[in-house]
Amino acid sequence: MTLKTGLLAALIAAVVAAVVTATSIYFVLWRGAPGGVSATLEQAKIEQVVREYLTRNPEILVEMTTELDNRQQAAEAAKQTRLIGEHAEQIYRSPTSFVAGNPDGDVSVVEFFDYNCGFCRRALPALVELIDNDGKVRVVLKELPIFGDDSEDAAMAALAADKQGKYFEMHQKLFSDPGKANKEKALKIAEELDMDVAQLETDMEDPEIQKSLDESRALAETIGVEGTPFYLIGDRSIAGAPDDLYDQLTETVAVIREKGCETTC
Repeated sequence: MTLKTGLLAALIAAVVAAVVTATSIYFVLWRGAPGGVSATLEQAKIEQVVREYLTRNPEILVEMTTELDNRQQAAEAAKQTRLIGEHAEQIYRSPTSFVAGNPDGDVSVVEFFDYNCGFCRRALPALVELIDNDGKVRVVLKELPIFGDDSEDAAMAALAADKQGKYFEMHQKLFSDPGKANKEKALKIAEELDMDVAQLETDMEDPEIQKSLDESRALAETIGVEGTPFYLIGDRSIAGAPDDLYDQLTETVAVIREKGCETTC
């Protein structure tokens, strides 16, 4: 049994139980009323009637599951919006996060990413294009290494590269250069970028870098980030790397620029 099948079975059982209960109460009241029906209807018969009706009209269950999904999604979106507002300072203006584009831009785009995430790699050109084409957007980059120690080492190397003014160059090459992102790859990139490699290794151990990673993880968990990449444009979100990511980013930036955020951002 799949999860969806199990949920549907549970929903049918819940519907039947609810209808049976309501019908049973109705008949009890009806029977006790003056001139009411004296014959009793057994619960099994009521259940059979309800099941037969739902079997003949399965679209009712489809409508119910669709409505349930819509309500759950709306509730989750409202909760996420509220949490974004409550943690706006850490999300948009944390001193531990690198800001690309215009630091004083009027709309913030926040990306949670992992250097070993294939979808993040695919999404990078869209984000770079946004930065190149929109001089008023600020892009807040938050490392979220969810694919193990190699991803964590790559994230630490990128943050350490910022101390030598090479964060964004390291960031892009960790995605664009072939091979798995890890410490070895990061040190090789650092050499190509004419960085002080020994100093980079030392800086990777800076407690502030671990603090930045811990903060990103805590934020991701708090606001319900379930995977990478994940984007916040103002207080609106895009999950994953859809084929039209650039269009979605530019359209959402335009909306936030015109209408603002529903909460603090």
